[in-house]
Amino acid sequence: MGNWGLITGVIALLAAGALTVAAGPPPKDAPPGIETVKGKDGAPMILIPAGPFTMGSNEGLPNERPEHIVELDAYYIDQYEVTLALYRKFLDAGKHDSPPTWDDEAATTVGDRPAIGMKWADADAYCKWAGKRLPTEAEWEKAARGTDARRYPWGSMQPFVDIANYNRGLWVSEAVTLAAVTSGLEGMSVRHGLKEGGKSPYGLNHMAGNAAEWVSDWYDRDYYQNSPKKNPTGPAQGEKRVLRGGSWADLPLALRVTARISAEPEFEDRTIGFRCAMPVSGQ
Repeated sequence: MGNWGLITGVIALLAAGALTVAAGPPPKDAPPGIETVKGKDGAPMILIPAGPFTMGSNEGLPNERPEHIVELDAYYIDQYEVTLALYRKFLDAGKHDSPPTWDDEAATTVGDRPAIGMKWADADAYCKWAGKRLPTEAEWEKAARGTDARRYPWGSMQPFVDIANYNRGLWVSEAVTLAAVTSGLEGMSVRHGLKEGGKSPYGLNHMAGNAAEWVSDWYDRDYYQNSPKKNPTGPAQGEKRVLRGGSWADLPLALRVTARISAEPEFEDRTIGFRCAMPVSGQ
């Protein structure tokens, strides 16, 4: 898609009310040269340009093979996991029941932590309420990985606690176990020379650890063997949905950008959250 296509796509989204352009400068932690907008829910979103990337890994588990090239249209994706504060607004709209693990006090006191515990349908409903949708598995992986086939959002080095929230053991509370969606970005720039800390190449936070994230696709272990080369959306049906990114409870193996986890859509757990995506144009 050329520049004119991007411009007309943004105009169409503005007209539809699904997109608003933030007044003032972009978020302070957005990388230079990255285009940011705000969705209908006010959450900052980052443009992922159209083009190819390497998906999967020949060195990963069987469901990550074969490594293959996928071409995606441009899209926007939330810079951060959907927070407790934002999800509370969705619940207050009166269109959905709260998850069994919902803590209204936490949504008030630590509302910058990711919302967790929802079924797949709840995450899907929130994104639709916000004028968006859940990202496809391919969109999620490109946003986390970029185009250089890296192993983790920050590169190939194993995770450390100052760039990813993982392997925390027993759940304590939102305030203690979960990290704020904007946190975990600076320690590595001092100790290990990673200037962008735990962010992905496009500037997304917590694409590894904190909350595992629902995506839109049905799960099929062998899907990559027959996946279309352009804009794959997963199998037409299935029994489980895909989860990506690993969580605060997981070991580093689950934090790799190619790791594919699945769960039944009705599954609810305090390790699971989500973020939303949105097309640039009407595709």
